[in-house]
Amino acid sequence: MQSYLLLALLPAVLACTNPDTNSCASFMSVNSATAGPFCTSFTNAVVTATAGLPAWATHCSNKVKEISKECSCYYTAGPNPQPTTQQPPPTTVVTSVVTATSTGSTPPVETGSCGSANQQQLVGFGVGTTGGGSGAGTTVTSCSALTSAASAGGVVRISGQLSGCGVITVRSGTSFLGVGSNSGLTGGSFRLNGVTNVIFRNLALTRPPEGRDLIDIENSTYIWIDHCDLSAAGIVGDKDFYDGLADAKRESDFITISWTKFRDHWKASLIGHSDSFSADSGNLRVTYHHNLWSNINSRTPSIRFGTAHIYSSCYENIPTSGINSRMGANVLVEQNSFVNTNLAIVTDLDSDLEGYANQRNNIFTNSPTRITRAGTWTAPYSYTLDPASCICSLVKARAGTGVISV
Repeated sequence: MQSYLLLALLPAVLACTNPDTNSCASFMSVNSATAGPFCTSFTNAVVTATAGLPAWATHCSNKVKEISKECSCYYTAGPNPQPTTQQPPPTTVVTSVVTATSTGSTPPVETGSCGSANQQQLVGFGVGTTGGGSGAGTTVTSCSALTSAASAGGVVRISGQLSGCGVITVRSGTSFLGVGSNSGLTGGSFRLNGVTNVIFRNLALTRPPEGRDLIDIENSTYIWIDHCDLSAAGIVGDKDFYDGLADAKRESDFITISWTKFRDHWKASLIGHSDSFSADSGNLRVTYHHNLWSNINSRTPSIRFGTAHIYSSCYENIPTSGINSRMGANVLVEQNSFVNTNLAIVTDLDSDLEGYANQRNNIFTNSPTRITRAGTWTAPYSYTLDPASCICSLVKARAGTGVISV
C-alpha cells in the first residue's frame, strides 16, 4: 500500500517530464479535462498496485509513482511537492564534500593538469581483464573469418570495416582489436553471454542489427572496452530500431569502459536488465572514464541496482537525460563537463525506486540536475582524474579509434 498526496488544480511548472518523449507527460499536458478531476480525487487516495487507476493510466504504464509525479507536475504541488529540477546558472562548477564508505577508498590522483591519465592503462572495476593475451593472434578481413576466430578465442585483429556480420558470439578469453583508425563492424553486434575476460579496443562499431546492441553483455564478467567509437544513425527515426551501444545486464560485473566515443544514438548504455531483476543487486560494477558522450538522447548511462564510477568525461547535447541512477543504484560522478545536457544527473526518473548520486567537481553548462538522494559511495581503487575544465578538448582528441597502437 502506498499513499500519494496530490494537489489542487492550479497549473504549475515543476520541471515536468518532456511530453515529447514521455507518453504519461504527453497525455497529462493535453488532457487536463480528463486527468484533472482524477488528480483531484486522487488526493489522499490509497491505491494498491493498479486498483483504482483509470483506463488512461496505461499511458503511464500503470505506475502509481509516475502518475503521482505528473499529476503533481501539471497541478500545483502542496506540502509534499515532487523534487524540482535544479537549474544552475549557465555555467556552474559544483563541488561537494564526500564521505568515504566504511569499506575504505583510495583517494584519486589530481594533478591539476590536463592529459595526466595514462591512456594505455586499464583502471577501475575491470582491472584483471587480460582478454586473449598478448600474442599476434589472427587477423580477419571478412565476416566468416571473424565468426570463426571469435569462436576460437585468443587475439582477433579486425582489419577494415566489415559489413553485415550479424551477431558475433564471443567466448571467454578473447581480445578484439581494430587495425588502424577505421576497423570494426557496420551492421554487426558482439554478444557476450556467460563469458569472462574479454577486451574490445580500437574498434569503430556502428548501426547494429535491428533490435540489437553493438556490444551486448549478459551474465559476463571482466570486460574492458577501450578507445572505441560506438554510434548509430543519430536521434532520428524509430528510437527502438537499434538497441544500446554498450549494455550490461543479468548479473554482469567488473567492467571498465574508457576513452570511448558514444555518439549519435537514442540510448547509449543501459546497466541492469529490468526493475524486477533484483539478482543484479551486488553486481553491475562499472567504471566509465575519459569518454565522450555526444548527441545521445538518454542512458549515458542508465543504471539499475549496480554501482557506477563516471569520471573525467565530456557530455554534449543530451536532450532527455544523462546519468540516470535508478532502483537503488549508486553512482559517483566527478570531474565531468556537461554542456546542453538535460537532467545531467538524475535519481528519480523512469523507475519506482530512486537511485543515489554522489557528485563532485563537475562543470554544468546549461545542464540542470535532479538529485533526490545524495550518495556517499567512493571508489575502492586508485585512479587519475583529469580536470573538468579541459576534459572535452582532451577526449575529443584522444578518445576513439586511431589514437593508440594495439
